[in-house]
Amino acid sequence: MANLKNLAKDTAIYGLSSIIGRFLNYLLVPLYTFKLSAASGGYGIITNLYAYTALLLVILTFGMETTFFRFVNKEDAHPMRVYSTTLIAVGSVALIFVVLVLTGISPISHLMGYDEHPQYVAAMALCAAIDAFQCIPYAYLRYKKRPIKFAALKLLNIFLLIGLNIGYFLLLPKLQPSMTYDVGYVFYINCAVSALMTLFLYRELTGFRWQLDRPLLKRMLSYAWPILVLGIAGILNQTADKILYPLVKPTHQGHIELGIYGACAKIAMIMAMITQAFRYAYEPFVFGKARDKDSRQTYAAAMKYFVIFTLLAFLCVCGYLDILKHLIGQDYWEGLRVVPIVMAAEILMGVYFNLSFWYKLIDRTIWGAWFSGAGCAVLIACNVIFIPRYGYMACAWAGVAGYGTSMLLSYFVGQRHYPIAYPLKSIFTYVFIAALFTALMLWMPKSWPTPLRLGLNTLLILAFVAHIIYHDLPLRDLPIVGKYFRKG
Repeated sequence: MANLKNLAKDTAIYGLSSIIGRFLNYLLVPLYTFKLSAASGGYGIITNLYAYTALLLVILTFGMETTFFRFVNKEDAHPMRVYSTTLIAVGSVALIFVVLVLTGISPISHLMGYDEHPQYVAAMALCAAIDAFQCIPYAYLRYKKRPIKFAALKLLNIFLLIGLNIGYFLLLPKLQPSMTYDVGYVFYINCAVSALMTLFLYRELTGFRWQLDRPLLKRMLSYAWPILVLGIAGILNQTADKILYPLVKPTHQGHIELGIYGACAKIAMIMAMITQAFRYAYEPFVFGKARDKDSRQTYAAAMKYFVIFTLLAFLCVCGYLDILKHLIGQDYWEGLRVVPIVMAAEILMGVYFNLSFWYKLIDRTIWGAWFSGAGCAVLIACNVIFIPRYGYMACAWAGVAGYGTSMLLSYFVGQRHYPIAYPLKSIFTYVFIAALFTALMLWMPKSWPTPLRLGLNTLLILAFVAHIIYHDLPLRDLPIVGKYFRKG
């Protein structure tokens, strides 16, 4: 019981630090979109290069973070030898990557469309390399069960980023009123903060002998490469549209449109935060229930409640979009129509995540690579084919097509190998109601007074909540408030 309590506590710390961190990092979006006009294309550059950074982070760690946990916990393992080998492997790859990028900075910048700003590409590459190396000492902190330091450093990193960005975008212009913003400073600041965070990991990088165990590394690489493939497919599902957009539309207008899409898609990331919070709680829950006789019924019920509450969040964002849109600059509002579509894609991704546990429970993770790869291929194809004609709307719908493909494949194949009786009739009833209410919200003319539209949207949301309470979550069954209804 004590071990379970410690697991719950550590999970809460890791989960809260990640969710709070993403929320704080989200606060940079209003800063960037209010200070960098859509017409400048600056936020499009930020969106594009950070998408590259996310992909590079997966490639440069090449599955070694997960591999470290697998090998350091083996019965015959020498923990510090495993840790040292992992550090040297990831650090060497990161260093070689930086040298290659800096050596070929001109042709690389040309291919990416940044001929006039190769320094942006160099800063992005350096930042990705530092972050990739730091993944290993952060993994070591988790292995040593030090969630407080892990969470503190992650939050400190974000506070420093926010502070320096505020200094550059808000305070410095008061000292130099004639200054013009250089979007490159977003990446320079990120590099400086990442380098500084390495100093705070000093204890995790010293006090032991650095040694490379070549036979061990060979076994680790054999274990890591499928994880790398799965990781690349997964991250491309999230970033391919933002990487491809300037390549398909290699003009300044391309960066303008990508900036509008990227800013509006950030509003939809509220759904990603909810999905991530669910994931932190659900992963240990699923594996903990695997041996129970009623585990499949529990998984089916968990899927239903996941869909219910993500649809409720979906309706809340759509219903109060007139308020939430003020999180970004007004000249980005023309892209707000992508928000419901991007959120729908996030829900499909969450459902796919729930469905993915069948192949993890039977140790057939190769299926995950096939499903994610197929979804990624569909997403990339949709972007390449339709961006020239439909612009960033193609990006939004490509996400729905890609995640939808992965979800359907996982469901139908899973029903053959690990059948679970999901309550599809009830789930689709909620989907239909949410779709109907969303259509009504979007149908309301913009000429109607905002308070009237918000009031009507609130009534629709309350009607959805009433349906939940009546059919699946009676008030008498709720903690605290339930006792008052039971008395009645």
